[in-house]
Amino acid sequence: MTFGHPLDDVEQIRFTGADMPSQNRRFHPLRVPHRLLQHIRRKMESITFKKGQKSETGLAETEETQILLQSQQSQSGPLLKAFWSMFGTYFLLGTLSLVICDVFLFSIPKLLSLFLEFIEDQEAPNWHGYFYAFTMFLLTCLQTLFEQRYMYMCLVLGLRLKTAVTGLVYRKILVMSNASRKAATVGEIVNLVSVDVQKLMDLVIYFNGTWLAPIRIIICFVFLWQLLGPSALTSIAVFLLLLPLNFVITKKRSQFQEAQMKYKDERAKLTNAILSDIKVIKLYGWENIFMEKVLDIRKQELQALKRSQILLSASLASFHSSTFLIAFVMFAVYTLADNTHILDAQKAFVSLTLINILNTAHSFLPFSINAAVQAKVSLNRLAAFLNLEELNPESSSRNTSDCVQASITIRNGTFSWSKETSPCLRRIDLTVPQGCLLAVVGQVGAGKSSLLSALLGEMENTDGYVTMKGTVAYVPQQAWIQNASVEDNILFGKEMDEIWFDRVIDACALQADLESFPAGRKSEIGEKGINISGGQKQRVNLARAIYQKASIYLLDDPLSAVDAHVRQHIFERVLGPNGLLKDKTRVLVTHTINILPQVDSIVVLVDGTISEVGSYQELLQRNGAFAEFLHSHITAEEKAGSGLSAIGDTKGTITSRDDPSREKLCSGSSDKSSAMERESIPVSQDGAAAAAAKGRLTKGEKAQHGRVNISIYVAYLRATGSLLCLYIVLLFTCQQTVSFSRGYWLSMWTDDVAHNGTQQHTELRVGVFGALGVIQALGRFVSTAAALLGGALASHKLFLQLLRSVARSPMIFFEQTPIGNLLNRFSKEIDAIDSVIPDKLKSLLGFLFNLLEIYLVIIVATPLAAIAIVPLTVLYAVFQHFYVITSCQLRRLEAASRSPIYSHFSETFQGSSVIRAYKDQERFILKSNFRVDENQRTCLPGAVADRWLATNLEFLGNGIVLFAALFAAIGRTRLSPGTAGFSISYALQITGVLNWMVRSWTEIENNIVSVERVREYLRTPKEAPWSLNGKPQDQVWLTEGRIEFRNYSLRYRPNLELALKHVSVTINGQEKIGITGRTGAGKSTLAVGLLRLVEAAEGEILIDGLDIARVGLHDLRTKITVIPQDPVLFSGSLRTNLDPLNQYTDADIWTALELTQLKNFIADLPDQLEYKCADQGENLSTGQKQLVCLARALLQKAKILVLDEATSAVDLETDLQIQSTLRTQFKESTVLTIAHRINTIMDCDRILVLENGQIAEFDTPEKLIAQKGAFYRLVEESGLA
Repeated sequence: MTFGHPLDDVEQIRFTGADMPSQNRRFHPLRVPHRLLQHIRRKMESITFKKGQKSETGLAETEETQILLQSQQSQSGPLLKAFWSMFGTYFLLGTLSLVICDVFLFSIPKLLSLFLEFIEDQEAPNWHGYFYAFTMFLLTCLQTLFEQRYMYMCLVLGLRLKTAVTGLVYRKILVMSNASRKAATVGEIVNLVSVDVQKLMDLVIYFNGTWLAPIRIIICFVFLWQLLGPSALTSIAVFLLLLPLNFVITKKRSQFQEAQMKYKDERAKLTNAILSDIKVIKLYGWENIFMEKVLDIRKQELQALKRSQILLSASLASFHSSTFLIAFVMFAVYTLADNTHILDAQKAFVSLTLINILNTAHSFLPFSINAAVQAKVSLNRLAAFLNLEELNPESSSRNTSDCVQASITIRNGTFSWSKETSPCLRRIDLTVPQGCLLAVVGQVGAGKSSLLSALLGEMENTDGYVTMKGTVAYVPQQAWIQNASVEDNILFGKEMDEIWFDRVIDACALQADLESFPAGRKSEIGEKGINISGGQKQRVNLARAIYQKASIYLLDDPLSAVDAHVRQHIFERVLGPNGLLKDKTRVLVTHTINILPQVDSIVVLVDGTISEVGSYQELLQRNGAFAEFLHSHITAEEKAGSGLSAIGDTKGTITSRDDPSREKLCSGSSDKSSAMERESIPVSQDGAAAAAAKGRLTKGEKAQHGRVNISIYVAYLRATGSLLCLYIVLLFTCQQTVSFSRGYWLSMWTDDVAHNGTQQHTELRVGVFGALGVIQALGRFVSTAAALLGGALASHKLFLQLLRSVARSPMIFFEQTPIGNLLNRFSKEIDAIDSVIPDKLKSLLGFLFNLLEIYLVIIVATPLAAIAIVPLTVLYAVFQHFYVITSCQLRRLEAASRSPIYSHFSETFQGSSVIRAYKDQERFILKSNFRVDENQRTCLPGAVADRWLATNLEFLGNGIVLFAALFAAIGRTRLSPGTAGFSISYALQITGVLNWMVRSWTEIENNIVSVERVREYLRTPKEAPWSLNGKPQDQVWLTEGRIEFRNYSLRYRPNLELALKHVSVTINGQEKIGITGRTGAGKSTLAVGLLRLVEAAEGEILIDGLDIARVGLHDLRTKITVIPQDPVLFSGSLRTNLDPLNQYTDADIWTALELTQLKNFIADLPDQLEYKCADQGENLSTGQKQLVCLARALLQKAKILVLDEATSAVDLETDLQIQSTLRTQFKESTVLTIAHRINTIMDCDRILVLENGQIAEFDTPEKLIAQKGAFYRLVEESGLA
């Protein structure tokens, strides 16, 4: 325990390396068994909901939940009690070690007093001095051992606590209701398991300060009374004056920290949204807008941080000057109140040692209270999250008994997405017999997807009941893909059955795709399936469902993302009367009309109610809603096919070809060439491992090796500013010089000889001592504030560099970099640069100058001590070098293993409905535990290494105390008591100072890795400039919209084949072009090239005669409007989503909504245009999201419009209405429509047919049909010819 800078000591105790503990079976101290998580959950439920009626799983009625969510006070109590019942005993054992440590702590000043008596008494035998010196050494060593034991137990407990919280939060994600998902985003959840848990871990150490500190303070006052009598009471007065000041500062700081946390959450949420949908942001050229939004939040966050740092500087200055203030007032009152009071060395330096202990306690108290306040905030946040509404497991019951005949039964069902919203499905009565193929049809927003969600128990069941018999497989409308191999995505935890797997692959038309993937079935799919097309994603999802061999299949429009040929293949091989699922119960939501005659039964939904149920023929004869629905579609098709032969039999016999789709595993949206890296594989690897490595796409976290390069420190100091750095060093030098002068002045004062029982010049001694103390206090405040604010300045610059660098990266960077890695840089690493590095740098400078002062004092007092100090310092350097390298590497490994945890959280959050449908929660929990285990393997060794260092360093420091005392005893004849007291009281501080200096240096080395990791992305390749200086592209360019491809080729990466090969085509201004072809032919790649998401391999594209390679990317992208295949909405109001640049009036927006058939829907919403869209627009259907994206395009009225499968998720009638709107609204523009649905492009001026990245045909629809070539075959397959 150090006596010099106790508050600094307290600040140093942080768990930088212990961030993600888990149920680790390798390290028994941290093992937190599954029963702990169950226990905490039970405890939370029993305490939280004791008044509510519980369901089987312990969920209470909504009223209780509401009360809890409103009452902040009641939130953290149950969680705290649960933690205490689990960890309390272990914590109390640690506390016992700390109490024993304190006993030794207070025995040292007593020994120092005896030792100084011995120095003064020349008659005392020498062995007394040696005895005191060795006893002091022994007591300091015992104090070290017990203190380190306490610290180790706290660290282990902190790790176990983090395991529990990570497990709890992960399990919560799996049961969150739809309303809860709006309340918490991935960014906020990541903050809970990183930042907030750190605050709880801090509390484990600081909590004991709340009751031990007052006891220490009382003992110190008793000892001071013994030394100085009633004068000691003045120290109580000073102490009581300073205490409120510290409380006020601490309270104010916690307010700023809360504000900072709020902005941090907002920033995390926005960053997550940007990174998730970076492709859309790039397509629209919105990087600057979103960067400004992030920087606005960041500015407020840094403002709160700076205020907090200035208050911290004031707190530290008041703490350090309180040592001086108490000493000054006591000594002044003691000597001036009575002339006969002589201030000798024993009184002065033993008092100073006691005052140092007093100040440790004095600082520890507000610090502990601050830690408790922060932990309370974090506990409230955690409890609020854990108390969010959960899905009611009784919403949909699974029944396995044979007595139930029907596979699916809904009786008088009324369902809503949350308790607050009005029902979106009403009075649903439905019975689906076993083995039936049921089609669900209806317009956009009729409630088709909601019906499947209701069957899965994802919705709030306000009336009636749902029963399903047997196991369920679910294919959502927006495919959910894991960042794993194709094989793992399909197996989804099941054992491999080669024969069945091959049948499934064939049925889903995936065989050709697998052959084109670099490593076949072992090829890795990027996060969110970023490197495969929409059609491939949907077919992998379908394959996953089929492979499960479930009893019931719920399929949400899986046919919309594939072309007509593949659609027919899948219907015939999977869903139809002879398909793999022919004996299963299938509920198919669809917009595909020509398959309806082959289904057993059809449900027609209109505005959330079932309008009709029956077979195709029955419904046609009834001439009701279905006949109307069908008629509108047939008329629409007739319109689309006008000038062609009449529509054939609606049944459209499904023909199978030997040419299943030729999709390639691709990079970006719809159809692109393989984006897999072909890496060289060592011969020694076995085939499977080699295949997996070959198919690797995403790059895992790279852990650097060895010590951090000096250039990283230089980069950080440059970001701080060279002049500011010099100024800071100068300030620290000045204040330490003043500190030495003050100590030296005191030793001269105590050596003043008494004449007639009084000391001379007492007033002068008191005055100078006081003046030096005041100057030092001011110096300390200014130097600390300068160091901390310099850190905030550096942090601002580094964050800006990171943000700009990531925004300027090309799409390939985002495909290869998991989102977890990027979120890690923006949250954890920036947090370290914000708070930890400046804090440790300030501490290091303080301790370094303090150390130089102590060495100077000891050598001036006892020159012989230099003999011991030099070798001991060399030993210190050896320990430090050995420790820093190990610790740095452990920190890097820990940071690299932390990212997969965040990625897994993000993936689970997005796919929780699929995981629940397959009842696969347990496997995902185990997967999360495994990732946490892997991370924790580096956490515990880090904590143990910390204790190893502390113990060794304190033993060496105790050695210096021993030598200083021994040499003082040997040379006591020529040593004044004042000099001896000055030397030994300073030597007693050296243990702490050296210990914390090495620790500060290590913390800087450990955390400077954050700067290294942030700067890592500054060197990645960047895309072309956003705008070209001196060449502003104003209205003069792009007036006609003429596009010319000249021998244009494109490849996604240097080592891959060409995705587009020598395309030469001219598209006239205002022409409407349809682009079609089999899946994987290169349709979307044309759009990718046109917008320069990937640069040309050869050839060029000219728009209005200007080569687009010579235009800035933003100048190009803002003049071309794209509506991508996956509709993307951001968290925020509908208005912001429609008009992020805030360029249009409300009237313009309403007109656009009317044109896209959304006006009535949005007018009925509670806040209309200000209606809050959830993250990813989860509270709108996929069709509605596509329409919002269309409305956004209508507002922009660009000269060139690219529609990439923009209407695949809407029904045919809405699609044709939209096509008609686009024709009228964009008649002055060039429109490129990429589509699988042939009728979507039938009225285009010309049609471009692509095959294998080359142009197969290009002419008017009539001529192409007359040619009876590739286009004619596609028309035929769609049932239009």
